[in-house]
Amino acid sequence: MTTTGPVPALADRAAACADRLRAADRVLLASHIDADGLTSAAIATAALSRAGIPVETVFKKQLDAAEIESIAAREYDTVLFTDFGSGQLDVISEHIAAGDFEAVIADHHQPASPDDCHPDAVVDTDGYADFDAHLNPLLEGLNGASELSGAGAAYVLARALADGDTDNRDLAALAVVGAVGDMQAVGGELVGANAGLVEEGIDADVLEEGTDLSLYGKQTRPLPKLLEYATEVPIPGISNDQAGATRFLEDLGLDLKADGDWRTWADLSDDERQTVASGLVQRAVERGVPADKIETLVGTTYTLTAEPRGTELRDASEFSTLLNATARYERADVGLAVCLGERDAPLERARTLLSNHRRNLSEGLSLVQERGVTQAGSVQWFDAGDAIRETIVGIVAGMALGTDGVDSDKPIIAFASTDDETKVSSRATGPLVGRGVDLSVVMREAAQSVGGDGGGHDIAAGATIPAGEESAFIEAADEIISEQLS
Repeated sequence: MTTTGPVPALADRAAACADRLRAADRVLLASHIDADGLTSAAIATAALSRAGIPVETVFKKQLDAAEIESIAAREYDTVLFTDFGSGQLDVISEHIAAGDFEAVIADHHQPASPDDCHPDAVVDTDGYADFDAHLNPLLEGLNGASELSGAGAAYVLARALADGDTDNRDLAALAVVGAVGDMQAVGGELVGANAGLVEEGIDADVLEEGTDLSLYGKQTRPLPKLLEYATEVPIPGISNDQAGATRFLEDLGLDLKADGDWRTWADLSDDERQTVASGLVQRAVERGVPADKIETLVGTTYTLTAEPRGTELRDASEFSTLLNATARYERADVGLAVCLGERDAPLERARTLLSNHRRNLSEGLSLVQERGVTQAGSVQWFDAGDAIRETIVGIVAGMALGTDGVDSDKPIIAFASTDDETKVSSRATGPLVGRGVDLSVVMREAAQSVGGDGGGHDIAAGATIPAGEESAFIEAADEIISEQLS
């Protein structure tokens, strides 16, 4: 068994996948459209290009039978699937058996059932569907929801593809962005195999791990806005209060502007940061914020050291949000270009899309708060219709979980309408998963019971079902979740 590479448990699988790709004249790369999918595609594209293997990249909102058929019609002999493919191995295996293409999969989602797959192309390994060019942490006992993301799997493959000219360690920064974007930070910190990727990024001098204020926007938001919008830990008199946030900072004696421009957190000295952090903790204690919430004000941060200070690209969290704002609005090409190092026009376009994305998320959350959610036994749900884009309704659901009127002790399910189908997104919390909730199973089984299909992770998953089957889907989901919790 091979024991080299950033994740030794996956070394043999990575080597097998790399060998198949090296044997290809050219490769069609298909990837998902979220931040994890974009970084997966960028890592794989860079690694293939460096290895001298021509590659064309396509992005898909979801990978179903029709989309796999369209991929087969591209007449590529070799297809690399990143950040999806494992859950669709039943359909992919049929195309492999038919000689339509050879496949390589670098994914972290739940694999399809072996019983559903073509026997000539797939074997049963530890209860999961598998084949000889399949790189997935779940196949080796690693948690695909918290220990290695799709970008992490792509990075392990990239390291196996490396030649004498480069070891591809510089791509670890993108792998960390993908993991952070996939919400894999456990207690604010990347763990398991992800921690090994962080170490490789640090060794390659493209990443820095530190402890800092764990608020979104430290690189780009003016200081008062940073605190005003810091609703992760609501502090009375500061959060959602522009005047209060400004007054708090002025009372600390900080200069909020330099040369007429607002200063950001990245502009502060270490002493100034310590002053603000201590002041926030003191204010939170005075206003009765629970101690467990106060503890989350400071956490682990991941900085991309090769990126300019004060830009979205320097902070892993901000970078991942920027990427989500591209592919979810049909501009995956923009996000991929930024990941591959293009700036100027692609970056400006991404920033415009990010502004639009933030507005849509805010309006979506307001819509949920105005309409409320419906309680249905062990689950709660809302139907956004066409008022929230189906590509972001899952993000909105996650943001809503735990806000006023939304129970954090129940998974939340969101519906959004498409042309002739309904997109389903679901979110849970870490404690719910710890009690037995697995949304991947819920989405797959409930969707299949009404003529659709789904999958994903235990904490976040999705499905597509026929329009009009929403009530039946909720009944099935409630029954499955109740059984999981019992």
